[in-house]
Amino acid sequence: MSKGAVVITGASTGIGNACARMLDDAGFRVFAGVRKQEDADRISAQGSDRLTPLICDITDADSLARAAEEVAAEMGEAGLAGLVNNAGIAVTGPWEFIPLEKVRRQLEVNVVGQIAATQAFMPLIRKAKGRVVHIGSIGGRISNPMGGPYTASKFAMEAVADSMRLELAPFGIRVVLIEPGAVKTEIWRKASDITAELESDLPEHGLRLYRVFIDKAMAHIPEQNRIGASAEAVGRAVLHALTASRPKSRYLVGKDAQAGAIVARFMPDPVKDWITRQIIKLPKTLPDG
Repeated sequence: MSKGAVVITGASTGIGNACARMLDDAGFRVFAGVRKQEDADRISAQGSDRLTPLICDITDADSLARAAEEVAAEMGEAGLAGLVNNAGIAVTGPWEFIPLEKVRRQLEVNVVGQIAATQAFMPLIRKAKGRVVHIGSIGGRISNPMGGPYTASKFAMEAVADSMRLELAPFGIRVVLIEPGAVKTEIWRKASDITAELESDLPEHGLRLYRVFIDKAMAHIPEQNRIGASAEAVGRAVLHALTASRPKSRYLVGKDAQAGAIVARFMPDPVKDWITRQIIKLPKTLPDG
């Protein structure tokens, strides 16, 4: 028997796809949010008849409204047992030169989009006194060079989750934040692709100034992929958040996330900076120009 219905945004690949398959296996009716019909067709073949693709772009108000209407038509008064806000992108680059339209896009998807999705599906969540699960990051507690736009969005989601948790608790609706460290997903793509995009964004003098940052940060990506937790590990945390009688307010996933949380909480800024430089092998000083 179904454990209720859950909507997952960004379910085409990575964490969202792993969550969709795991929740389907656990007995949930899963509405797997994707933006493209080809992804919807592929998801239809991945699980049981409880796994239903849902065309949904969290940055498009009309798309969200249509998705909410579709789920409401299916579920009626039963409502939603959960919403997993997973859709996201990663924008990288130095603050001095990063195009502002990319910063806006980062925040539009990773912050405003999560809020928009929650608003769209909240009437259904209220009917079932369901749960809202945000996929955040340990990058919401500790930032790094070249990753500022992405971690800024995750820092923002820490505040969103905290205030939303307090606002919805009196109504019996729990809000949970999942904080993975490095995860083996497609969000970071290949280091060479990210480098090419960064180089196209920077003027020539910007490339000269930040070449060491780019090379060191990009060289670290394969190591992150090597030691990163699996998408299924994040899925297990999401499953617990949706089914436990007393879910945690936060779930750290991965040893690097646990270590990062300790550093963020207990280390003074100079020590945090030193640790980050050592991990990335970044020199303390560089020539200006």
